[in-house]
Amino acid sequence: MGLTEKLSRNEAVVAVIGMGYVGLPLALNFARAGLRTVGIDIDPAKVDTLNAGGSYIEHIAADRIAAARKSGNFEASVDFSRIAEADAIVICVPTPLTKHRDPDLSYVVKTIEAALPHLRAGQLVSLESTTYPGTTEEELRPRIESRGFRIGEDFSLVFSPEREDPGNPDFTNSTIPKVIGGVTPSCLEAGVALYGRVCERVVPVSSPATAEFTKLLENIYRAVNIGLVNEMKVVADEMGVDIWEVIEAAKTKPFGYTAFYPGPGLGGHCIPIDPFYLTWKAREYNIHTRFIEIAGEVNESMPRYVVGKVTEALNDHGKPLRGSRILILGLAYKSDVDDCRESPSFKLMDLLADQGAEVDYHDPHVPKVPQTREHARWTGKPSAEWNEKTLSAYDCVVISTAHKAYRLEEILAWCETIIDTRNALGGLESRPGQVIKA
Repeated sequence: MGLTEKLSRNEAVVAVIGMGYVGLPLALNFARAGLRTVGIDIDPAKVDTLNAGGSYIEHIAADRIAAARKSGNFEASVDFSRIAEADAIVICVPTPLTKHRDPDLSYVVKTIEAALPHLRAGQLVSLESTTYPGTTEEELRPRIESRGFRIGEDFSLVFSPEREDPGNPDFTNSTIPKVIGGVTPSCLEAGVALYGRVCERVVPVSSPATAEFTKLLENIYRAVNIGLVNEMKVVADEMGVDIWEVIEAAKTKPFGYTAFYPGPGLGGHCIPIDPFYLTWKAREYNIHTRFIEIAGEVNESMPRYVVGKVTEALNDHGKPLRGSRILILGLAYKSDVDDCRESPSFKLMDLLADQGAEVDYHDPHVPKVPQTREHARWTGKPSAEWNEKTLSAYDCVVISTAHKAYRLEEILAWCETIIDTRNALGGLESRPGQVIKA
């Protein structure tokens, strides 16, 4: 019996490798659709939490995991041999950059090599991790074929990029259209059948490379436009113009303009990283991706710009940066989530601390700093308390992430000097010189 028929009968088994922000909600969707699903992760603590019906991701409710466990359609495991049970294997592991901004495919490569001994004829492998065009056929295909499988005949291989937007109440991974490219037409057919069970709309494209390029274009579009508006912020500030007022006016145009907003830098696992995957691959073709690299330079410069604003604000009050107490409001990279990956708040904290400031943070979604690859110095640091005595003791407060939970009137009442990187306090009454937009 083929995969398509097994899916139609709810007899297919799905293995999702990587129980993070992408893999876990996808696995739960497959389970909710009635497919027996195994979530595989190398972290035993995550596996134990999931099997106990608990959650370690704020926007994924424990009740949802508990319901999946109760249905009997979902379990988690650290055992890669469980892949042999699966008819479809979906890989959702990180694809970071090296310190030289080259693609780091080590997680993808280690995952497929760990899976190889357990693959069998008739299975489908889908890679969801964002990567450069060509990865699926250059890295996964030869490894799978080394086992003697014939792609498109007795084994299927596809690429289908994740399009998660954590914390966005308007879209879920079942309502966001799912792009998919197969190595062969039969591979594509199998992939469409798989994702059609959990996605309202599947968008087939001609090849894995096309699907890989699609995801990069989506994020490069955002990175370049954010870079543009960040640069416009600096220009507008020098001219004494409020860029936020400019954006509000510009977006009243019903055509030809889409609003993007400035901030303290880029965060998340996608936009700060994905564009450089294409930059790296383009060099193989002797192409210099100037827009991407310029946008990257602008966005990476934003934390230093904000720190400059902090220094100026303190100077206006006769205080040096060295020895001043600074509070960063918001450690997560975007509002109302607990995801700290690549958050510009870490860069702000590093820069300020390196210049001698005493730095704390507050984030209602991140009670303690998680372990990170590049900012180990902050690991385990607790979020500061939220009360008048605590906040009023800081020489400067920097709004880095505009969580809805923040009581803005209390910030204005308690804090002497505020650097607002998100226009969170826009339109609210403040004391002269109290709020500096950055």
